[in-house]
Amino acid sequence: MDLGLEGVHVLITGASGGIGLETAELFYDQGAIVTAHYNSNGKALESFVDSRSQAIKADLTKEQEVIDLFNNATYTYGPVQILVINHAISVVEDANIWEMSYDRWKHTIDTNLNSSFLVAREYLKRLQVMSPDLKEEASIILIGSTAGKYGEAGHADYAASKSAMMYGLTMSLKNEIVKIASRGRVNCIAPGWVKTPMATDSLKNPRVAYAALATTPLKKIAEPSDIANQIVLLSSNKISGHVTGQVLMVEGGMEGRLLNTPEDVGLKL
Repeated sequence: MDLGLEGVHVLITGASGGIGLETAELFYDQGAIVTAHYNSNGKALESFVDSRSQAIKADLTKEQEVIDLFNNATYTYGPVQILVINHAISVVEDANIWEMSYDRWKHTIDTNLNSSFLVAREYLKRLQVMSPDLKEEASIILIGSTAGKYGEAGHADYAASKSAMMYGLTMSLKNEIVKIASRGRVNCIAPGWVKTPMATDSLKNPRVAYAALATTPLKKIAEPSDIANQIVLLSSNKISGHVTGQVLMVEGGMEGRLLNTPEDVGLKL
């Protein structure tokens, strides 16, 4: 299917693995020009880079590095038309709020939420002066999480950062972007568990795997391609041009977090 993305410049943050790399490759296959961002390890992107794609390193918690990222992306391929805000961290260790250090809380919020503000702000600043024809493809896709909808005990820092992106930020930006690009759209994809390097270790624990699937009708963990497909479709003005301000849950029908195991309620199944 032609999604109308040929020659459109897309910037994807956190593109060095998992969902980000899959998304970068899919946009490329659709004929888009792709700038793939990474923070520390860009090795996975070495084979991806060619005449229609590039990889740029940046610490997105630092305002100047965000500005430099857009400067470098624009210098090579012109203005960024579609932005995918995909980068995030999640601390593996559980910590209830009363156990969580303020340093951990701040680090997660800075890395996931404050950096997303910096990236979105820089994109919108540049969208203001973009030519009308390039503005036609203006679209922001943020990546949330089921944790942002249901919460996640032991990971309130991550859940709070994602919830803010999914609701406060997405819903505000979809009303603001049209002030500078009349057809500009902002949407959010919220995955559940996905077979990414970040999730692999956690899912090795049978209890974690059980909790991930216990309320999921499809009884499976998503592949990165399940998320990437929705990102690309939702970013396409040709296919999704009348869709904005939506949070699309891609989680196999999950109905919330399992709070109690059978043992917790005195049952033996």
